[in-house]
Amino acid sequence: MTAKENQKYKNSVFVDLFFEDESAEKNEISLYNALHEDPLPEGTKVRKIRVDDVLYMNFCNDVSFGIEDKVMVFGEHQSTINENMPLRELLYIGRALEQIVPVRDRYRKKTVKIPTPEFYTFYNGKDPWAKEKMLYLSDAYAQKEDTHSPMLELCVKVININPEQGHEILDRCSILREYSEFVEILRKHQQTGSSDAYKNAVEECMKAGILTEYLKKKGSEVVNMLIAEYDYDLDVEVQREEAYAAGRQEGQQEGQQEKLKELVKRKLEKGKSIDVIAEELEETTEEIARIIKSIQEA
Repeated sequence: MTAKENQKYKNSVFVDLFFEDESAEKNEISLYNALHEDPLPEGTKVRKIRVDDVLYMNFCNDVSFGIEDKVMVFGEHQSTINENMPLRELLYIGRALEQIVPVRDRYRKKTVKIPTPEFYTFYNGKDPWAKEKMLYLSDAYAQKEDTHSPMLELCVKVININPEQGHEILDRCSILREYSEFVEILRKHQQTGSSDAYKNAVEECMKAGILTEYLKKKGSEVVNMLIAEYDYDLDVEVQREEAYAAGRQEGQQEGQQEKLKELVKRKLEKGKSIDVIAEELEETTEEIARIIKSIQEA
């Protein structure tokens, strides 16, 4: 599937580097080799896998591709910490396997071999995070099993690629190191508040020899991608704040209801009628009757 066919999706720079750009296959192999002891043989073919149905705001910051007998899922962490990556990748791999395994094969009597999945997320956010950490789907289970082997498990290795962390993968994969440096320079320019922050960041990187060929070829496109990324991050943050505010409001409403319930209970104990209680508390008789019923049923 070509980039032209996917114009309705907004890709991050990470996705462009490791999926869409003409150098993506070389970059994918470089990253794969950095994660494994045995490098891939010369001429190894890469099969790109586009997953559409788990996108948020039609924004894509995950890539997956098949190499030999494996399917690799690489994700870029948004700017704030999210420990729900195993859940996200579970949804993602399900969609990917729907493409890989033909429908007829799913109903064969004998076991159908599927590529071994591996999940990696690269974190470049501002909040403190471990140099490397494994996240497990089972940590999110509401009810913990006594066994050490839950019936469904998915592990995601989160690697912190901020330059100050000094993760070894940055030495083994030059394109990932340059991308990490690019993000750091971008963040510095964002803090200036300049309307040309993205453009200035791109120019500084080119002068410093960071992603030079890529930025020379796609400078204006990269600026547009960065604007899309900013909108995505901002929307996620707004959604999180709105959910938090809604939760607080809901909690306050629940607290007010409990307080009202306690007042009604005390007035009932004093032998006051529904009409009197409603008048004193400035509530309708229907609401007071509902509260009394809930007290009696408790």
